[in-house]
Order: sequence, then structure tokens, then C-alpha cells
Amino acid sequence: MRITMTKGARADHIAIVRDDGTRAAFDFPKKGPVPHDAFHYFVERELHMMRGFWGLVAAGMDPAAVGAMAAAAGHASAKRASVPGDEIVELLQAERLVECFEAESWLGDADDAGIMAMAEAGWRASHVPAPDGVPQKLGAIRGGVSAFSDDWHNTPAGGTLSLEWK
Repeated sequence: MRITMTKGARADHIAIVRDDGTRAAFDFPKKGPVPHDAFHYFVERELHMMRGFWGLVAAGMDPAAVGAMAAAAGHASAKRASVPGDEIVELLQAERLVECFEAESWLGDADDAGIMAMAEAGWRASHVPAPDGVPQKLGAIRGGVSAFSDDWHNTPAGGTLSLEWK
């Protein structure tokens, strides 16, 4: 699946072409210096998550439906902290780790112990276990995010970057 992100002023546009040729697109408001869904890409790719955001989209789910499914299955947030349905465990595992890497991008470098401490607190609050192998994958996730961040920073408004989900 090809994921193309177009840099916008207030929101970034994300266009998807799945391997079967089907398409989806959406806009995502800017939360920080790098698109939120780029963090999902690097976290989920390195952890081989097929039921995270990008795996679900690659399998044919509409991006908006992913959020609706999460809400219906007990997405753990401050208002809805409950044990989630099995269908969103991987999605929540990814989201909590994504939040840690987003925080790192806003605040500067965090060490692996700091990332893990934040993530473990998030996983506990979301009532999900830590995914297997996270400590061993932090460097690869950080490397992917860092390279993308550099490219994104150098991309002018209206410019695009593409990623391949396999």
C-alpha cells in the first residue's frame, strides 16, 4: 500500500492506494512538527502490527471507520477507561507508543528508558499489555521517525512524501 502525505498549513492530507487498487484519503489536523500517522507507520511497521491503524487500512478498512471501531470497542481515554475489545488491543498498543514518540519530537530527545516508562504507563491506563519486542525496536522506530522528520521539515507546503506499507 502506498501512503502519500501532503504537507498543509492547518492539516495534512493523506492519500492511500492499497495493493488491490482501492483508494482512501483523509485530512489530519496538525498536532506537531510531523504528521501523527507517520509515527503510526514507523511504530507499526517495526513491531509488525497488522491490527494497528495502517494494517487495518491496508486490509480495506476506511480510515474513519478505524476511529469508530475503537470508540465502539472501548477505546481507553480519560473519559472511557475500560478494558478494550480484542479487536483494538493492537491499535491501542500502537497509539500509546506513538504518543511517546510524538512527545519526544516536541520536547527533544528522550532516552529509551524514558520512552518505555511513558509507554508502560499508557498501556496500563489503556488496559492493554506491552507489545512484544518494544525495547529492541526503539532504535529502529526512532531512526525511521528521525529520517522522515528531517525530510518532512525540508518539504515545502503542498509537497509530498510517500511511504510503502507491506
